[in-house]
Amino acid sequence: MDTVQQIVALLVSERDRLNRALEALNATTKRRGRPPKNSSVPKANAPLLTNDGPSPAGKRRGMSPAQKKAHGLRMKAYWAKRRKEAAGKT
Repeated sequence: MDTVQQIVALLVSERDRLNRALEALNATTKRRGRPPKNSSVPKANAPLLTNDGPSPAGKRRGMSPAQKKAHGLRMKAYWAKRRKEAAGKT
C-alpha cells in the first residue's frame, strides 16, 4: 500500500509541475518595443481627426516666389560649377 501512495504522490507532483509550465506558457508577457500599427481600431485617447486646418506644430513653411527664384538660381550655378569641374577632370 505504501507504493501506491508513492505513485500517487509522484503523479500529483508531476501534475503540479505541468500546471506551472502551462501557466508560464499561457501567461501574457510584457511586450517590448513599439506596438504594431493597427489603424482599424481607434484608440481611446487618440485625438479625433478634424478638418480645421493644419496644426501649428505640423505646419511647414512654404517658400515665397522670390525665395524659389533665388534658390533656383543658386542651384543652377551649383550644377554649372559641377559640370565645369567634371569636364576639367576628363
